[in-house]
Amino acid sequence: MKKVGIVMGSTSDLPVVEKAIAVLQEYGVPVEVRVLSAHRCPAEAKDFAASARESGFSVLIAAAGMAAHLAGALAANTTLPVIGIPCKGAVLDGMDALLSTVMMPSGIPVATVAVDGAKNAALLAVEILAVTDAALAEKLEHARAEGAAAVLRADAQLRAKYADGKDVQ
Repeated sequence: MKKVGIVMGSTSDLPVVEKAIAVLQEYGVPVEVRVLSAHRCPAEAKDFAASARESGFSVLIAAAGMAAHLAGALAANTTLPVIGIPCKGAVLDGMDALLSTVMMPSGIPVATVAVDGAKNAALLAVEILAVTDAALAEKLEHARAEGAAAVLRADAQLRAKYADGKDVQ
């Protein structure tokens, strides 16, 4: 199975990134985690992206806050799918990172998830891999069915609790 590369702009993004790592591990997807800054070490970030396919990666996830140019910098140097995780910052609550990640020029796409949306970034990476991996597709279908069942159980419990106006103040 091909692996997913997760790149963060600094280790301050690690608490967010750990959620993506956990999801990928849950699905049995090999993951490699790096710290590479689009601004502080642009040559290394470029080299990583340019050689990612040859290094066995299928998808790249980039997590960055503030100016959040990392996902775009990686996408500019590879034709692999790149998923951006805009990370919440102290000043603009992640809006700056969200806009920087989502506003890519035509021809250099970056799939963007919610601010601090690492779990969805990992699930999107698994979905991309599942296009050609039936076992992963089956795991995703099972997880979706479990999620639906949990919601329906909660619905039944809530309906039973408040049936005929019981427990209503």
